[in-house]
Amino acid sequence: MQFTDLGLKAEILRAVSEQGYDTPTPIQQQAIPAVMTGRDLMATAQTGTGKTAGFTLPILHRLASGPNDRLTRVSKTPRVLVLTPTRELAIQVEESVRTYGKHLPINSLAVFGGVGINPQIANLRRGVDILVATPGRLLDHVQQRTVDLSAIEIFVLDEADRMLDMGFIRDIRKIIALLPKQRQNLMFSATFSPEIRELAGGLLHNPASVDVAARNTAAETVTQRVIETDREKKKELLCHLFETRGWHQVLVFARTKHGADALARTLDKAGIKSAAIHGDKSQGARTRALTDFKDGKLVALVATDIAARGIDIDALPYVINYELPNVAEDYVHRIGRTGRAGMEGEAISLVCHDERPNLRDIEKLIKRSLERVVIPGFEQSATAAPRPVQPPRGARKPQPGRPQGQKAPQKPGGPQQHRSGSRHR
Repeated sequence: MQFTDLGLKAEILRAVSEQGYDTPTPIQQQAIPAVMTGRDLMATAQTGTGKTAGFTLPILHRLASGPNDRLTRVSKTPRVLVLTPTRELAIQVEESVRTYGKHLPINSLAVFGGVGINPQIANLRRGVDILVATPGRLLDHVQQRTVDLSAIEIFVLDEADRMLDMGFIRDIRKIIALLPKQRQNLMFSATFSPEIRELAGGLLHNPASVDVAARNTAAETVTQRVIETDREKKKELLCHLFETRGWHQVLVFARTKHGADALARTLDKAGIKSAAIHGDKSQGARTRALTDFKDGKLVALVATDIAARGIDIDALPYVINYELPNVAEDYVHRIGRTGRAGMEGEAISLVCHDERPNLRDIEKLIKRSLERVVIPGFEQSATAAPRPVQPPRGARKPQPGRPQGQKAPQKPGGPQQHRSGSRHR
């Protein structure tokens, strides 16, 4: 199947061709026709499957097939709302809208927190067709009455599983209550947990269903390897790998914000141009780091799990797990940044003694044993003992009635994410 077989408008096909694409991914083959018919959609898709274009292309087609021109429309209110969990993903989605809608008279805007609200207000007043937003900043605009959601025709809830993980469920319900009853709803999620099913049940009406990959499976195009070493050897080992393998454009995952900063400094001192990206960085710093990484000005980008959501780089060759995640599912999301759209990628995890339980959880989840690689000089010491796990500073003692190690229920209203909107005509 080719994009030309999907019935998209010529202006959209032209933009797709200019990006060098001619064959849609599996989710695009299934989602685009369903969205074009106006049906609700429930799509289960891992990162890197092309899901963003899977909904932006048919949405652009639907808007371009109606009275979208500003000269013929009286209202300047948004017709499409895309809700995303993070500012990075909001930026990515809005860039996709601009890329594929460049030959259409359709305006788009991304709004999120962490930046001034006044430029966003000015852009909203000039009129927007497609509004991409994070929950916190969108509700700020609602409270200030600077956005009108009464004309929304299509509502997209992207990465619904991450929305729930970050505690946005109350904000999502508030926003849905503000939308017109008659609208098309599209929900995308990497997993389909009972909580997601409950949310979908109240949002979607007789939806088409698209499931392009088994749950919690890693991309087959990603080569996954483990290097077992000692914790104190990890930094030197990572620098050694960069020096001996000629790596470029490597996404490195650290477990904490402090750890990401420290690792980026270590790499920089070793002559490996690096930057860290995490939730404590200013929006300007995050945007600059991501742009420099995409442009090849940085060799390594060190990221935490939350900050890495929304990073979308064509042909990213390497993902390095400097530290394994605490949650096995996050491993799948991490390595999903490479091996996209049929391209090959490599994911390497540096694993020390006290991370072995995490590694077992990951292998159990993905139902496969990962290849072990030995790097001479960096072998794991046979006498090394697991480091005792220390609670974080300020951590509460286990509460009566809750088994030690069991997580407390997450409070709603997670961190506000978010960038000042870019737009086009």
